[in-house]
Amino acid sequence: MSHASPGLPGGSKPSEPAGVLGIFRSWLLGRLDALLSEHLRNVPPSELSRARVLVGAACALFLFDVLYLLLLQLPTPDWIWRAPAAIGGLGYLGTLVLMRRGSSTTAPAFLLCLSTIVAIVSTIFLYRNAHITTHAVIMLAPAFAVYLLGPRKGFLVALLTILLLGIAPLVLSLYFEFHAPPPTREFLWMIHVASSLAILSIWLVGALNSTARDEAQAALEETMRELRDSERKLSSLFENTDDMVCSLDTEGRLLIANTALRQAFLKRFGQEPTVGQPLFTGVEPSDRARWEERFRQVLQGQRLSFEVDYSLGDRRVVLEASMGPILGEQGQPTGMVLFARDVSARKEAEARLGEMHRTLVDISRQAGMAEIATGVLHNVGNTLNSVNVSASLVADGLRKLRVSGVGRAAALFEEHSADMASFITRDPRGQQLPAYLKALAQGLKGEQEVLLQEADALLSGIEHIKSIVNMQQEHARPVGAEEEVSVPQLIDEALRLHAISFERVNIIIERDYGEVPRIMLDRHKLLQILLNLMMNARHALVSSDQQEKRLRIRVRRSSDGGKLLIEVADNGMGIAPEHLPRLFTQGFTTKKDGHGFGLHISALAATEMKGRLTCSSPGGGQGATFTLELPLADK
Repeated sequence: MSHASPGLPGGSKPSEPAGVLGIFRSWLLGRLDALLSEHLRNVPPSELSRARVLVGAACALFLFDVLYLLLLQLPTPDWIWRAPAAIGGLGYLGTLVLMRRGSSTTAPAFLLCLSTIVAIVSTIFLYRNAHITTHAVIMLAPAFAVYLLGPRKGFLVALLTILLLGIAPLVLSLYFEFHAPPPTREFLWMIHVASSLAILSIWLVGALNSTARDEAQAALEETMRELRDSERKLSSLFENTDDMVCSLDTEGRLLIANTALRQAFLKRFGQEPTVGQPLFTGVEPSDRARWEERFRQVLQGQRLSFEVDYSLGDRRVVLEASMGPILGEQGQPTGMVLFARDVSARKEAEARLGEMHRTLVDISRQAGMAEIATGVLHNVGNTLNSVNVSASLVADGLRKLRVSGVGRAAALFEEHSADMASFITRDPRGQQLPAYLKALAQGLKGEQEVLLQEADALLSGIEHIKSIVNMQQEHARPVGAEEEVSVPQLIDEALRLHAISFERVNIIIERDYGEVPRIMLDRHKLLQILLNLMMNARHALVSSDQQEKRLRIRVRRSSDGGKLLIEVADNGMGIAPEHLPRLFTQGFTTKKDGHGFGLHISALAATEMKGRLTCSSPGGGQGATFTLELPLADK
């Protein structure tokens, strides 16, 4: 609140008297304020009124002394008779200087009162007239003192006035022949004018004091109106909030509670809380002990945040609460304030969201398993085709072997075993038999080589199928188990699972593996991320118009050496800038047949491995790069 208003201290503006009196009052207060320091112009209303009275009295007394010095005709030497006025004038001028430069009215008020007393005392001794102590001017000092300095300090000035202007002149008059000369006309004028001015000054002090009280009362009423208005606004806010709010004393007894808290108590305990009762009398002893411990911590200056849950029928209620101390003027806790909010619906939503997340993870894992199974079936199927061809060729070759010619030759040998020599030399059939056997042996040898080649191909295909099955079994380990993994090797295994799908669409695979150590992580989670990124890259490449479709996989350390970076980059469809911020959001997808949880689950899996999955793309049609950051600890 500002105190700069010239019309009323403290900035409030009660109605001013209309007409000339109001104009004169405003003018006079403005002149008085001009004689004050900046600090004194901004003090509270009561202080400002005293400061105005002080400078007004100093100005009036100084003016009286100046007129006395200039106009009054006194006996010679003139300077002796003018000494009281000079002493008083210098004191009043010093008072005005202190008021213009100082920040307190105490010292100037003492100076004003002492200057008045000294001036009167010097007048008494100069004129040798003890009866001056009965003059009305004497009342100026105690009247100014009690108003400007207050009752206690003003009483000291009153005692000094009694001593110097009451007792001392009486003693001088009675015991030391202290008698005044006959009064002159000028002296009579002076004392009666001074008496009139003193009476007027005392009236002015009373009038200003009354005005100050009225203004202070008006300011107080205005302040009370503002406080009541603020209280109504605060009460409206207090009552209309859905949060439960209450204040407690240091013993935990209720001071005030809003409607939300009273209704909550009514639902739980069957009755509303009453002012003065301990707040949690109806709870279990163990719960009451927890609340008492919280009260103790809050009264030590701590601020607490915690959750409170309880059963209300078949419904579980969860409150999110906070407590803090109410501090007094000295900073000590004088009470406590409690805020609570019903977050049961939010907790239920979080539980459902968590269940949904687990379901999505399971779905994603099943999708990844289906993707792996598809890759395995593709590879096994293609290998089985080769195995079937080789097996058919071996079977056909075996059926076509000319083993019957060997049997006929053996039968001839057996038939002519008695005359073998003559049969081979004289019989035309015997003569052709060695050449036939030689040709038969050469034919059988050629057919054997063909069959051996097909048998080798058959064995190779069977070994390929065995390796695919073994690799699938390797990836079927329990989820969540961490093990030491060679990242490049795991990437190669993931590529082999997708090899057929990449070859069918002529995607060129580029590998750039830096020297990186083996790391401890969940093999299944990393494989899931890699498979998702590879399939996303495949979709982006298949949908693009690029003639040369490339997928580049790079493994390296980060620049600070503390992370392992896996970059999966393609030159496919790219990602529009407006889609990048939402890319890992659950349910977001740009594919017509997409489900929108592959990248979301991958990002969550990266976070669970204390890593991070990010994406960058120059724009549509310019490819994209997904970067997986994993913490790296060298072995």
